[in-house]
Amino acid sequence: MSGFFEEMQGRGFINQVTDEAALTALFKAPPATCYAGFDATADSLHVGHLIPVLALAHLQRHGHRPIAVVGGATTLIGDPSGKTEMRKLLDEDQVRANLEAIGRQLARFIDFEGSEVRRRALLVDNATWMRDFKYIDFLREVGRHFSVNRMLTQESVKLRMEKGLSFIEFNYMILQAYDFAVLDRDHDCRVQFGGSDQWGNIVMGVELCRRLNNHQVEGLTFPLMTTAAGTKMGKTEAGAVWLDPRRTPPYDFYQYWINCADADVVRFLRIYTFVPLEELVAYEALEGAQLREAKIRLAHELTSLVHGRDEADRAAAAAAAAFGGSGDLNELPTTILPGERLSGLPVLDLLVECGLASTKSEARRLVRQGGCYLNEERLDDEQRILQDADLREGALLLRAGKKRHHRVVRG
Repeated sequence: MSGFFEEMQGRGFINQVTDEAALTALFKAPPATCYAGFDATADSLHVGHLIPVLALAHLQRHGHRPIAVVGGATTLIGDPSGKTEMRKLLDEDQVRANLEAIGRQLARFIDFEGSEVRRRALLVDNATWMRDFKYIDFLREVGRHFSVNRMLTQESVKLRMEKGLSFIEFNYMILQAYDFAVLDRDHDCRVQFGGSDQWGNIVMGVELCRRLNNHQVEGLTFPLMTTAAGTKMGKTEAGAVWLDPRRTPPYDFYQYWINCADADVVRFLRIYTFVPLEELVAYEALEGAQLREAKIRLAHELTSLVHGRDEADRAAAAAAAAFGGSGDLNELPTTILPGERLSGLPVLDLLVECGLASTKSEARRLVRQGGCYLNEERLDDEQRILQDADLREGALLLRAGKKRHHRVVRG
């Protein structure tokens, strides 16, 4: 690819832009500075955040300067975009802890320590310019540039009007717009990245930069990523797919990508990995079982990016052991239980403890539907109590459905 914008187009990152000609020229000129924001609503990013993270990483690889903004201020307000009800408000201590954790995750993808030759990225907290802003001053200096009538036309507001939109959330787009204006003023940041649900907020920021700074800036949004089945990316029966290994173990993360639909695999390789586009041409002609190779490539590349190559290798070995009869079963997700507790434990309780079911009711339903296996034999008795005879060399293997494995070892 000849440049950043062309690669973004080729990989399928682009949904809407404010001015394609201006963006094309900007990325061909001397290094451009662009930003994406990440609110700290949890102590980890999830798969849904990977598109803006990887866009910033691509940007840096093309010699431009990315800015990652963490929302020390905006998280305290709560973004209504894409939400049907108000987010739970977090206290400042929790937000601060979340920011630190997210900053460490971002550093796996973006170089915040490199020299100017590598176009060192910036990691900034929007609380640094919002913390001491007095309310009256903010209304006079920033709020006066916003029309309530115009704000009411934005999708993030319109979608919430029927169920109710709090005044605190209504202010979110003003704070996000002001972030853009500050970054434009202080760091010559000329482009904001965001998901498609952020389009209205980004346009507001473009207009505010023109009014406050007399600068023309641009916006670029990414498509809402869904699977071929129409479900939101990163959502599973167990919940979100997190980047933190304590929330989503590397093996489960690896399996999430291995289990993607055939129709999704090449598209995901384009968007979620750095595999050169010319290498992906060969995968486009594959069908059915042949796509297994592409899925393994996808899972290994992404697990390596998020958790490191060693964890990706271990996850691959565990998958080979669970599904192919080769590899090392020790690499499967494992729970260690005292022998005196394991013998006599109801299977339903064990399924919940291992995370293969969220509740005993769900575990019971899993057994009744024929989706639970012990040492690869289907369980049909929901009252089953584990015995010493169930152990094979001090361990047993549980399976929920076709693809979720868990090893239990006697401690």
